[in-house]
Amino acid sequence: MLRYGKIGGGLAALALLAGLVGATPAAAAPPTAPSAALAGNVLTYPTAGGTAVAVNDIIQASLKTGTNATFYNSTSGTTGIKCAASTFTAKVLTNPIAPGTATENLTGQSFGTCTTNVLGTTGVQSITLNNLPYATSVTSAGVVKLTGTAAAPIQSTVVLNSLLGTVNCVYRTSTNSLTGAAVNASNSIIFTNQPLTKFSGSALCFSTAYFSATYSPVRDTSKGNAAVYVN
Repeated sequence: MLRYGKIGGGLAALALLAGLVGATPAAAAPPTAPSAALAGNVLTYPTAGGTAVAVNDIIQASLKTGTNATFYNSTSGTTGIKCAASTFTAKVLTNPIAPGTATENLTGQSFGTCTTNVLGTTGVQSITLNNLPYATSVTSAGVVKLTGTAAAPIQSTVVLNSLLGTVNCVYRTSTNSLTGAAVNASNSIIFTNQPLTKFSGSALCFSTAYFSATYSPVRDTSKGNAAVYVN
């Protein structure tokens, strides 16, 4: 989603994008909140307090170089799935004067180059975020929130290869939302240990999966990939 300031078929999202494993969920607190004292709109480019990001602009970001999106079975473990590639795309709906809350639709979130170390599994066929788009909000405090609906919940489908054949794992969030942090200093959106609960699948599917990912840099592709900030 943005270079801001101020977190299925197995595992998700949300991002979007983008669920899998089981322990007590850990809340994602913004590492460094953007400065609400800056003039202008909530979302600006190419600097904090700069030009307002326009309604209908497209925001996009991939994983920070050298990092992975992970779906682990605990908040401190390393058992589960990790993906070396992930990208999200969002469309800006509103961008009010700061301080305030900008809104977007998360229209796409993909995961690729994924591997698994779950006992009994031999590979990852796909991770798909279902029921897009998701309503997305970004506050001047740097809080990013993805929200589903009763009819279209936040859901991810993970398809794994196993010693016994193909395994489908479907995950949903218990709160129908995922929360991350927008950080101007690193032009990032960070999701940390966002819990996804198994909705359906075999015993090989974690009962709860914790999603973590850092997306950076966050750019406005409608403005020549200009960096996006939160104010």
